[in-house]
Amino acid sequence: MTLRAVLFRLLICCSLLWPAMAVAQDSTMPARTYYDDPDAWTRLAERAEVIVSRDGSSSLVISRLRAELVGWRDHFTSQTNINAGRLATVNAQIAALGAVPETGEEAPAIAARRATLETQRQELLAPRALAQEAFARANGLIGELDNKVLQQQTAALFERGLSPLNPALWPAAGVATWQVLRNIGAETIAGAQVQINSGALLRNLPRAALFFGLAILLVGYARGWLVRWRERLAQRDSHLLPIWLFGMSLLQIIVSFAGLLMLTNGLETLAIFGLRGQAVVAAIPYAGMSVVLGWWLGRQVFSDGTLPGYLGYGEETRSNARRYTLAIAWVLAFGTLFRAGAGTMELEPGVAATMTWPVLFVAGLLLWRLGVLIQTSPETTTDDSAPQGRVRLLIGRYCTLVAVAGPALAAFGYGAAGLALLTSSILSLAVIGAILVLQRIVHDISLRHPQAEDSKGLFALLPLLVSFVVYLASLPVFAIIWGARTDDIFEIWSRFREGFALGETRISPTDFLMFAIVFAFGFVLTRFVQGTLRRTVLPRTRLDLGGQNAVVAGFGYVGIFLAALIAITSAGIDLSNLAIVAGALSVGIGFGLQNIVSNFVSGIILLIERPISEGDWIEVGGQMGYVRAISVRSTRIETFDRTDVIVPNADLVSGQVTNWTRGNLVGRVIVPVGVAYGTDTEKVTEILRGIAELHPMVVMTPPPAVLFVNFGADALEFEIRAILRDVNYVLSTKSQINHEIAKQFAAAGIEIPFAQRDIWLRNPEVLKGPADDKTPVS
Repeated sequence: MTLRAVLFRLLICCSLLWPAMAVAQDSTMPARTYYDDPDAWTRLAERAEVIVSRDGSSSLVISRLRAELVGWRDHFTSQTNINAGRLATVNAQIAALGAVPETGEEAPAIAARRATLETQRQELLAPRALAQEAFARANGLIGELDNKVLQQQTAALFERGLSPLNPALWPAAGVATWQVLRNIGAETIAGAQVQINSGALLRNLPRAALFFGLAILLVGYARGWLVRWRERLAQRDSHLLPIWLFGMSLLQIIVSFAGLLMLTNGLETLAIFGLRGQAVVAAIPYAGMSVVLGWWLGRQVFSDGTLPGYLGYGEETRSNARRYTLAIAWVLAFGTLFRAGAGTMELEPGVAATMTWPVLFVAGLLLWRLGVLIQTSPETTTDDSAPQGRVRLLIGRYCTLVAVAGPALAAFGYGAAGLALLTSSILSLAVIGAILVLQRIVHDISLRHPQAEDSKGLFALLPLLVSFVVYLASLPVFAIIWGARTDDIFEIWSRFREGFALGETRISPTDFLMFAIVFAFGFVLTRFVQGTLRRTVLPRTRLDLGGQNAVVAGFGYVGIFLAALIAITSAGIDLSNLAIVAGALSVGIGFGLQNIVSNFVSGIILLIERPISEGDWIEVGGQMGYVRAISVRSTRIETFDRTDVIVPNADLVSGQVTNWTRGNLVGRVIVPVGVAYGTDTEKVTEILRGIAELHPMVVMTPPPAVLFVNFGADALEFEIRAILRDVNYVLSTKSQINHEIAKQFAAAGIEIPFAQRDIWLRNPEVLKGPADDKTPVS
């Protein structure tokens, strides 16, 4: 595969998008009336079968035939759903007649009508069946043609010729090279003489001079001006600076390519070149773009500053890598021009391989040196942006291996294989470099963003997402570089668009896209309505906070369910065929997820009945605290020590729950008080009642009560029982009442007793030790 063909295929693959694909495929199809002739399809299919069965068919014939088959296949694909509306009506009519009785006897009129409808149904299904059969035939022939082209490419790639290292071929190769140069020069001189004699050269010279001036302006001045503008732009401080710099560098490529086109048009305007010269002139844009892209990639991947750059290489390593990259680009450009000129001559295979091998050898030598540089370890810096993985080591080793294998294969006679291996590897290395440049831009943007620290999670994932998209988009490019045809890419795309069959339903990517769009719209609409209800509508009603949260949560569940249902219907996905499978799976899922289902149902019950609401003070399972969130599976309770307790909803529905604030915040406080025996109980009661009545949190309806509850072991026991306006303040209220009791009891001389114990010894003499015993202890 020549470099010109590879670049042309890369340009096609990178520029074609979905609409362009559709246009390109439609442009290959004949007129609409062509498909109305069934004999045309029969003749085309028979011709394709003949070409598939015989050898020696050219690639051009196979390509044109395949394009026609693709058009017919697309036509048959559209015919597989023909008569859909009418067929649905007939099926509904048959269903309206009901099932045939088990006895087989029914009214004659109904039986006749059923037979008529069945006949209509079969007539409506016939075009579908024929279209499916024709589609299978066209699809099979396309596959056979692709296999045939693949076999031809494989045979040409691994065909062994004469070795270019054979000294007997060197004189012929030298003579052929001289003939190419001499013929181009002779044709150019002769063409110029003819143009001068006819006066056409003078007439065409101003126009050619205009093209030459534009080429000099674009390649020389405009490109230099862009370089200076980029340097001034690099001094600015903006989080979008990497994008602007990358755009400026791409503009340099575009300007250079435009200059090459102007140069080519200027040379063609002179009309002095012959057949071989015209081939070389036509190859100038492709050869020039090789040099421009090599220069651009070298400066982007191996930066030309004093800093290590994204890869962390030293200044000397980066400088050498830029030189080798540009040198490889010049070698590829020279090879493109040389093959363009030599391709117009009839050369022996051995002579052509001998002429090409020096170019392969020089390219391999330069690639080997570049591979060694790529394997160089990065400099140690404080910045952790330089990749430290083994990817660069693997790429460098691969480059050195290909640099030896490519020329070696050509030296052993496998010239096509060696050329394809070396050229494809160099182009793949260029694509990897472009991917690395895009990754560096995204990395720089994520670091330069003013809110990068506040949004660290989002910006940390951005390079990964962009890298994934870039890798996915590069797959067709790599496929074309390594020999895949554009027809193969289109075939994969058409297979992808066809989708896959699920029962009697075919699900395509467009169905998934429609499902995603409709569901996303329904989801966003549901969230919008939920926000409107929570902020605007429900606060104006008499519902409490728990009721408002229940309404919002219930609307969210219903909205998401309806969004999924409408999305499935809009995508045309028929799930009726999965009813049996879904029923069988539901049994297993029911056993395996019964606890989750139970909690889910309990969560719905909590939202409907609302025995508890967010903000309630509850006690369940020995845990006491405030309800902070009620979800479909569990409820989160914040205890008084500020810890979260996750309680399954099933425990709240089936277990015993104490809700201290259900319905209202009124609650009772009980304050026990003990006084010493002998204290005036009436006075104590009066003091305690006054304390309770004066507290602002105690309501007077019903009034607080003071009870003389018990003659305790150490004190006379009283209790203050009062109703509080807000039971949430029960502990602080109790503490304040105790403080006031201590103060007023001290002022009134009332003693608050504490436990005292008198110990009587029945036989104290037993405890007395033997003080007068002088007997020594042994």
